[in-house]
Amino acid sequence: MAVSDGLVVPVVHDADPKALAEIAAEAHGLAERARAGRLSLDEITGGTFTVSNLGMYGIEHFTAFINPPQAALLAVGAIRPEPVVRDGAVVAGTTMRLTLGIDHRVLDGAGAAVCLADLRRALENPVSILL
Repeated sequence: MAVSDGLVVPVVHDADPKALAEIAAEAHGLAERARAGRLSLDEITGGTFTVSNLGMYGIEHFTAFINPPQAALLAVGAIRPEPVVRDGAVVAGTTMRLTLGIDHRVLDGAGAAVCLADLRRALENPVSILL
């Protein structure tokens, strides 16, 4: 996240067993401490997966680079209204570009593609994230 001194990447440790609300609360606390310049070394090390969001700046698509020793990075672009095809007809839709970069020394590309497809399905049906 951007702070007055530059860029800092807070880490939510052991996110996989946590509920979405718990991750959100922890991320909020990390963001507050980052803005105040009070993150501990433990709170900025040990990450394996980064989410980089430039969508909030109106950037539709970008390429982000993995910060070793992390294994992957998801670049999230802006949400935009645009024409989409549904059931053979062009209709108004909402789109967002996601780009997943992975370190092939750590992750298999096919498995990463399945993960990205699962994420797409979850974002298209957000209620499923809460179940």
